[in-house]
Amino acid sequence: MTTDEKYMNRCLKLANLGAGSASPNPMVGCVIVCNGEIIGEGYHQKHGEAHAEVNAINSVKNPKLLKESTIYVTLEPCAHFGLTPPCSDLIVENQIPKVVIGTIDPFAKVAGKGIEKLKNAGIEVEVGVLGKECREINKRFFTFHEKKRPYIILKWAQTLDGFIDVERTEKEFGEPTWITGQKALHRVHEIRAVEDAIFVGTNTALKDNPSLTVRHCPGKNPVRIVLDNQLRLPERLNLFDGSVKTIVFNSKQNKELENILFVKIDFDKEIIPQILDELYNQNILSAIVEGGKQLLQSFINAKLWDEAHLFIGNKYFYNGINAPQISGKIISSEKMESDKLIIYKNR
Repeated sequence: MTTDEKYMNRCLKLANLGAGSASPNPMVGCVIVCNGEIIGEGYHQKHGEAHAEVNAINSVKNPKLLKESTIYVTLEPCAHFGLTPPCSDLIVENQIPKVVIGTIDPFAKVAGKGIEKLKNAGIEVEVGVLGKECREINKRFFTFHEKKRPYIILKWAQTLDGFIDVERTEKEFGEPTWITGQKALHRVHEIRAVEDAIFVGTNTALKDNPSLTVRHCPGKNPVRIVLDNQLRLPERLNLFDGSVKTIVFNSKQNKELENILFVKIDFDKEIIPQILDELYNQNILSAIVEGGKQLLQSFINAKLWDEAHLFIGNKYFYNGINAPQISGKIISSEKMESDKLIIYKNR
């Protein structure tokens, strides 16, 4: 590992601290180095608050050293006025002579403009140090700006013989059919806590009455999304308790009621692109699709997914509802007591 890579690796660790709170902004880490020593560091802690470069510069005890320093940052410093002033201007004002950047910002208002501003001020700029890793940490942000849609994570649990549920009558509705144990449940909530939204279909809402909140670990609740073509879901469901913003895609009406937003789409056309367009317009960077089978398979068939998190429980149902069929590149696998999690990436 080179010296530049060592400091950029530290930037990446700092950036990760913004998971779950920086969105819809990217996660960014920054380190300031003078004569081989880190004299300042920071990360983007929360959307609307100071960026990583600002926090790093403000943490330097002796600002005079900035004129002799190199600033490392995972993502190109911004060049526009948003909720905060441009970071590239701050770097120029402090006369920092060198900037090392992990990757260029895909956001149209930045996209090379920050680098251009720095170079025009006579600052030495190096781009691409741990570029792959810096892009990976902000895969949601890059997907959102390059593909104009949220980063989609499919998630389900299945038995060893490939079923996601047993056949149930209405009398048996109201609770999920549990396939995995407590460690897997805790991991599911950790995943929820760092994504912007979570999505289920009509049947899952009826059968399982899910809350789709984060209850087993620290973190924010994602925006809840449900598909309800004919608006037949009863108001008593947990999804409609008003505790978390909930979007209901339907064919009947556009309406806002307390913390519930009804969005009308055309069910005679492909529904998933319409839903993704709406989520993009609402600045939602990522969404977990938790079921049911039909909804999950629709995303798979449309090839509109990025990751799939498949939990396999140590159970057999012998018959019931078959799990979705998916193919992709396995990027990780882990054991949780008697359960297993396999993560796929869309090729």
